[in-house]
This record gives sequence, structure tokens and C-alpha cells, in this order.
Amino acid sequence: MPTAIVTGASRGLGLALARALDERGWRLVIDAREPGPLHAAAADLGNVIAIQGDVADAAHREALVAAAGDVDLLVNNASILGPSPQPALTGYPLDVLEHVYRVNVVAPLALIQLARPHKVINLSSDAAVEPYEGWGGYGSSKAALDHISAILAVEHHDLRVYAVDPGDMNTRLHQEAFPGEDISDRPPPEDSVPGLLRLIEGDLPSGRYQARALMETRGPRPTGHSVESDVPLGTPSGAPA
Repeated sequence: MPTAIVTGASRGLGLALARALDERGWRLVIDAREPGPLHAAAADLGNVIAIQGDVADAAHREALVAAAGDVDLLVNNASILGPSPQPALTGYPLDVLEHVYRVNVVAPLALIQLARPHKVINLSSDAAVEPYEGWGGYGSSKAALDHISAILAVEHHDLRVYAVDPGDMNTRLHQEAFPGEDISDRPPPEDSVPGLLRLIEGDLPSGRYQARALMETRGPRPTGHSVESDVPLGTPSGAPA
């Protein structure tokens, strides 16, 4: 039975993917910061260990890896947006920016170092490659995660390391990015899961992919940026919850 660690799995894309893996017979170790939603999510899953905590905390990361044992798949889905609404970089509180980087960049790498998984999926965003006004903190953290993913891939040819833009989604984190706006027209996170499953169940080369483009019949190609996206410029996407 394969084992996966999925961070940030109490809601949104993390929960949608955890459900899909559970249906396929995976053993799961999941986490989230809030215990209530985490345990509610775990109650709907089969072979699962749920551990409440923050991926920025080293002791929590060690607990996740200890519970998992040999890790076939690590999904670094947990992330934070930063302030809502997001400030311009010239006014961005540096202590908050440091925390965004600890959660979105340092924690994923730390989990990779601890778990030594056979396959890694690092959830990214198109804000990692497009300079959207007001997205400097979150976007730059995802750009750093993308580059870490690319370097890991060339350093470890025996592994599969994927940075994945899941696309625009109706999640809590995306709502935080657009406070007071109606985002109900965004697709549900479940729409991005088939593309992730193609990476998990297949053997595509390491690289950066857009989840929904993975389902195109012409086939995906990893690039230094996203696989072609139908998300219009000026509309940041891929903020996983």
C-alpha cells in the first residue's frame, strides 16, 4: 500500500486530492492548522493519520514523517497568502514576509529533506511567473518554491519533482486574496485533481505543469514556466487552500 503525506488537507485542493488518493487505496498522513476541520476531513477517509499543526514548526514536520514511515509521495499543498488584502512590497511587513517564506518555501524543502519521498508535488501558482500588482509576497514565495523544485529535479534524476499550478479555484485562500468579492464562479478544487493524479500515477518528467493542461489530449510539456494557460493575465490563480 503506497503512502502519501498531504499537507493542508482539511479543505480545498488538499482535501479533494486526499479523497481521490483514499479512493485509490493510498495510506495517508494529512495535516492542517485547525483541528476541527482536520478531524472532520479525516472522518471521511479510510487509512489515514491526521496530525494537527503548522508545517513551519520543525517538531510538527518530524511528527508527520515519523507517522508516515517510507514516503512514496509528498504533496506540499499547505501555504499561506500573507496579509489580506495584500500590500505592495514597499509596505509589506517584513516579519510577515519571513513567515510566508517559512511556510511556503522553507517548510516544503524541510519536509523533502526529512521524508526523502519517491515523488514530490509542490503546489505553485501562476503568480510565481507573472508579476501581479499586490502579489509580491505570495508570488515571490511560490517562485522560490518553483526554483527549488527545478534544482531538486536536476540534483536527483531518480526522483520525480513537480511544481504544479492548479489553476483558478474557489477556495478559502483564494477568497482571502479577493476580500469582499464573489468568487463563486471559480472552478471547484476537484477540477484540478485529475491533472495531479496523472502526475502521481504516471511517469512524466520532472518539471513545472499546469494541472488542467495535463488533461489536454495533445499532451503536456514541462517548461521553465507554466504549460499554456487559459487564465487571462491579470487574474492570479493557483492559491491552494
